[in-house]
Amino acid sequence: MARTMSGLSSAARAAARFMTDQRGATAIEYALIASGIGATIAAIVFGVGATVVNNLYGKIASLL
Repeated sequence: MARTMSGLSSAARAAARFMTDQRGATAIEYALIASGIGATIAAIVFGVGATVVNNLYGKIASLL
């Protein structure tokens, strides 16, 4: 027995509209992609950072 939207309470109608609304899905997908890229960049910087400090800055300090 299917109920129409007019037979639902205002809270149920609001919940149904929220569940069927697709407008924010693209923004959430872009946010997930951006956070993945940011996490990858952070991991690379922290992984390579010690090597850069030891090699590059060590050579510069020895030349001064």
